[in-house]
Amino acid sequence: MAENRINLQRHAMTFGTYMGVYWIIKFVFLPLGLANPFLLLLFFGLTVAVPFIGYRYAKVFRDKICEGSIGFLQSWLFMIFMYMFAALLTAVAHYIYFRFIDNGYVVGQMTDAINAYPTNMPGMEAYINQVKDGLDILRALSPIEITMQLLSSNFLYCSIISLVTAPFVMKKKN
Repeated sequence: MAENRINLQRHAMTFGTYMGVYWIIKFVFLPLGLANPFLLLLFFGLTVAVPFIGYRYAKVFRDKICEGSIGFLQSWLFMIFMYMFAALLTAVAHYIYFRFIDNGYVVGQMTDAINAYPTNMPGMEAYINQVKDGLDILRALSPIEITMQLLSSNFLYCSIISLVTAPFVMKKKN
């Protein structure tokens, strides 16, 4: 049992590293996409692919490491660990970006986009003011606070994805 746990963690770290590198590459397209809509669309497309890549990694773990048989709990734990390691690796890149590279670029681009919306439409003024307030709060966050917010949201969303995909990975021996 202890060997299986170590095996699960070791392979979750390996696949989590692959996923983390994918997330870092995907993250590069976010700030670039704020100036180029095609790159933003590419970012969203790569984001939608995350659950499918996670499923594929879990399926490889099931077939190659677990010899074709894995229970729900083990597949769920593997994916939770994999996403956790990916989120931790990506958090390092997020911190480096927001601490040393960004200098307010992302919030500035979002503010410019909000200011471009027409405010003469009914009900739009209240919405735009609410978004501007949110951007002011975001502007006040330090790089570590932004990184922690992104880390926690990545882990939350991937925990939900793990619960949904674990039954599809599960396979009992014949």
